[in-house]
Amino acid sequence: MEINAPARPSAATLEPATAEPAVLEPAAVDRAAFEPAALAALVAQVRGPVLVPGDDGYDAERSGFQLARQHRPAVIVGARCAEDVVAAVRFARSQGLPVAVQATGHGLSAATDGGLLISTRRMAGVRVDAAAGTARVEAGAVWGQVVEEAAPYGLAPLNGSSPSVGVISYTLGGGVGVLARTYGFAADRVRSVDLVTADARELRVTAERDPELFRALLGGGHGLGVVTAMEFGLVPVARLYGGQLVFGGEQIDEALAAYLHWTGTVPDELTSSLALIVYPDLPQLPAALRGRYLAQVRIAYTGSAEEGERLVAPLRAVGPRVSDDLREMPYAESHTIHRDPADPHAYDGDNALLSGLDAAALHRVAALTGPAAPVMCVVQLNHLGGAMATGGATGGATGGVPAGAPAGAPAGAQAGSVGHRDARYALRVLSPLTGAAAGDGPPGGAEAAAALADVRALHAEALAAVAPWRLGRSVNFLLGGHGDRPDADEVARSVHAPEEHRQLAALKAQHDPENIFRFHPAAAAAADRAAVAAALPAPGSGNSPDIRPADRP
Repeated sequence: MEINAPARPSAATLEPATAEPAVLEPAAVDRAAFEPAALAALVAQVRGPVLVPGDDGYDAERSGFQLARQHRPAVIVGARCAEDVVAAVRFARSQGLPVAVQATGHGLSAATDGGLLISTRRMAGVRVDAAAGTARVEAGAVWGQVVEEAAPYGLAPLNGSSPSVGVISYTLGGGVGVLARTYGFAADRVRSVDLVTADARELRVTAERDPELFRALLGGGHGLGVVTAMEFGLVPVARLYGGQLVFGGEQIDEALAAYLHWTGTVPDELTSSLALIVYPDLPQLPAALRGRYLAQVRIAYTGSAEEGERLVAPLRAVGPRVSDDLREMPYAESHTIHRDPADPHAYDGDNALLSGLDAAALHRVAALTGPAAPVMCVVQLNHLGGAMATGGATGGATGGVPAGAPAGAPAGAQAGSVGHRDARYALRVLSPLTGAAAGDGPPGGAEAAAALADVRALHAEALAAVAPWRLGRSVNFLLGGHGDRPDADEVARSVHAPEEHRQLAALKAQHDPENIFRFHPAAAAAADRAAVAAALPAPGSGNSPDIRPADRP
């Protein structure tokens, strides 16, 4: 690790739970939860592997980037194509099994114990249409693939900070990316979604065919089906001015105040975040980082390097930096701005979307989560606004209308259902988990529960400092087993405003009345679904939306 390139500590640096997947004994999951003949028929139908506990490859297949809480399914289908997904959902329905879906496992927050897991990692196709300015990706594709495929044409996706994060789940949650203030959420650029429904039908959902379902999928789409492919618009970005300014602990108070003021002065073409990290005192780290408390300002500016230098001058005026690597870079290097960890590890995190913030509250958060904190915390403050507040409208090639908005939509129309678009900041608190808190498996062990409760209590105290501005949560930044929390229903409701949540609950009740797709923290609570179910049209009444089957590309 270079002194001029500090990064978040890797899994090895933090010595968390091992990156090797834990071995799940066959007795840990009820193999009699399904009919053997039905399982044999499933094996014959699908192209990918079908695994049960005890099979070679079962533990590797269920494991993902998040090691603290992994799926423990009765059956895994390693899907290779949309037809495999259809067969898996049909099997699950026939056997009364709930269904979970996993590509990379970064955002896993509600795990299945005894259900069916559809692993989409083999569905990794990416196709860029440079003339149309679009990309079509399969369910298991990751952002690094899309960036690489688009770069030769001078195009870029609205990817996040990590190249190893899956495209689909990130986009279904909205997607706050490197270019977010300039071009909006990733969900705002989606053109079509290929979906396998709870009754095992293949649909191609667009704004024209089913605007209600299309909008619900893009920002609230977890739990409405299995997305097997997605097409979205790319943006004409080939290079950036970006990188990090890193300040030492002795300057953090001034850096926090300066950053907060600075965010009120910059144009929409500049997207940034501030991270606070206490580096552990470990021999693997360079001496200049070991045991230090650092503030990292991450910057991505689509304008010229000369103008970028002028814009960051107030931050450099804070004082000497531990490092300063702001530079002109090809967009293909955008992942070097944040330098997210690449190794799987155990972690838990919460967040708050904020209407505003003052320096005193931010200093309080820093005091609670800094060097004196009982557990290591990584704090990140994302500057929002810009095109995120307008549904991705930029006034550019789309004439101020998001790429995925229905034809004829007015400027500023919103293509998706991303919650709390008016937020000015997102505050995230994350802790790597070690020891009992990092254990794989269902919650309930007293030691593990107590350790995790201590971590979450600290996160809650830190987020309480910003309560006067709190609007809700971002589902993209709910990291850890939030589906198992005692207040899981409140967490689900916090992702959208009340009326938006009610509408999404109605769509959930209509498209998945048996709640087959239930493993997500923003999934509508049973009470919410029941409250709207009575108002839904009866099947076959003629009032259901006309959705056509997916056309094969």
